[in-house]
Amino acid sequence: MTSTASSTDLRQGQAPQDQRPSWQQRLRRFGYTPAQDAPGDVRSRLVPPYAEPSPRLWQVLGLPPVLADRIARWAGWGGPLLVTLLAGVMRFWNLGSPAKVIFDETYYAKDAWALVHRGFEVNWDKNANDLVLQTHGHLAIPTDAAYVVHPPVGKYVIGLGELVFGFDPFGWRFMTALLGTLSVLLLCRIGRRIFRSTFLGCLAGALMAVDGLHFVMSRTSLLDGVLMFFVVAAFGCLVIDRDRARARLAAALPVDADGRVRPDADVADTFRFGLRPWRWGAGLLLGLALGTKWNGLYILAAFCVMAVLWDVGARKVAGARHPYAGALRHDTGITFLATVPVAIAVYLLSWLGWILSPTDGSGGYFRNWAATDGKGGHWTFLPDWLRSLWHYEHEVYKFHIGLSSPHTYQSNPWSWIVLGRPVSYFYESPAPGVDGCPSDAGQKCAREVLAIGTPLLWWAACIALLYVLWRWAFRRDWRAGAIACGIAAGYLPWFMYQQRTIFLFYAVVFVPFLCLALAMLIGAIIGPPNSTDTRRVIGASAAGVLVLLIAWNFIYFWPLYTGTAIPIDSWRSRMWLDTWI
Repeated sequence: MTSTASSTDLRQGQAPQDQRPSWQQRLRRFGYTPAQDAPGDVRSRLVPPYAEPSPRLWQVLGLPPVLADRIARWAGWGGPLLVTLLAGVMRFWNLGSPAKVIFDETYYAKDAWALVHRGFEVNWDKNANDLVLQTHGHLAIPTDAAYVVHPPVGKYVIGLGELVFGFDPFGWRFMTALLGTLSVLLLCRIGRRIFRSTFLGCLAGALMAVDGLHFVMSRTSLLDGVLMFFVVAAFGCLVIDRDRARARLAAALPVDADGRVRPDADVADTFRFGLRPWRWGAGLLLGLALGTKWNGLYILAAFCVMAVLWDVGARKVAGARHPYAGALRHDTGITFLATVPVAIAVYLLSWLGWILSPTDGSGGYFRNWAATDGKGGHWTFLPDWLRSLWHYEHEVYKFHIGLSSPHTYQSNPWSWIVLGRPVSYFYESPAPGVDGCPSDAGQKCAREVLAIGTPLLWWAACIALLYVLWRWAFRRDWRAGAIACGIAAGYLPWFMYQQRTIFLFYAVVFVPFLCLALAMLIGAIIGPPNSTDTRRVIGASAAGVLVLLIAWNFIYFWPLYTGTAIPIDSWRSRMWLDTWI
């Protein structure tokens, strides 16, 4: 069930076809479909049912009805768990390789170790990376506070893995691998819920499982993979909240003599959704996202607007005369309270280690600012820790907007969607017989960890993005709008900082939404359930070929994702664009 719009607007008193405004008639040629009064039960529009596998499938497989029913009942969790198991095996396999400190692990792995032991980051010696590897992490932690430019949540997450498994490559990559694996499970379940299809949900998760950028970021202790997890989890909470709120609204609507739920303007305009615990959960997760990297702020704002618009849509379907006024009066306040103050509180709480550190100059960086350089002024009534933290954040903001130092692997966000300039995290040229290089290679090998998405997946996702925008603009499909919101929130803000030093791997935050977009497109290629057998066979064949090509592409680039030594000619054959070198 892929192309049926499950929550279009219900408008009272729609004009007949020949009386519609001319702009609607002109847009019909581009696929615009004006909203119609929904026949039958409004409940099915507020809470659409899940798609059931065709009985013919079980007949072809030769399964008895009892077993078929049991499989269908357990598939909602069984399918996502199988996809997650595959993703986990790939991500945890040989996780400690390369046994090096690669790319920005030189910052976050050590910062994480200091945070979980001292509560603030410290300055390490220049040869600290070598000492960490030589001593297996058994070295003294410096005491001199370091100036860092990212909040602490993501580093605490990385540090948790180090506490359990040790201060070594496996330890500092464990939590990102775990969160990367769990994000696949979340995406499977989210996709299943928004598409009302277990198959499409599992497909979205499987696509992310074989995306190279998501895979590499899951095996590297950088902050962006942690941010991606919190964003996906928050999105999932909002989707669950949407379903439950609409179910409560449907239950409050009147039922006619035939037992069908009918729209009611008074109920739709005045209904209160209650405390909505899943929306509060989203606020908590968005606070953790903001506490990992500051670009979580844009996602927080976008998701809040999206949640309110979902409430407007629910009231429209239920027959509200003034859905925007009703949402503004009854929904906007609780949405704000459940997200913004909660996120700010979580963000401040994440700095607790820094706040509790000494103020005599031996604590966190700038911790004693209010008592020294910050004396006087108009804000002395605020606690010293808050004024010192505000000063710290202001200095960090100036750093971020002024960061323009050139870097070999920096890229413009215009090129991200087509993988214009990936980032090499690690590169070595082992001689034959060394570090996995075949002894008969005849020349040096290449051993690289390249942060690049699976090319065929991303290039297909470009088309899927256009399809999603079309579905949202002309078919009023809320699912397409939600996917577009997730991509826009993680992608568009970077266009405001094109002169800043930025990198392709920041795009991992919206990779889950690209996979949802591609799954939605593949569902449309397969065709709706009421299509002819010929249409479904052709569509399924085309979709199957596309998915297999993406899987093959991931396998082909596997050596570049895992740092596996390959002959230099094999490495060159994978450099499809000159900008990848």
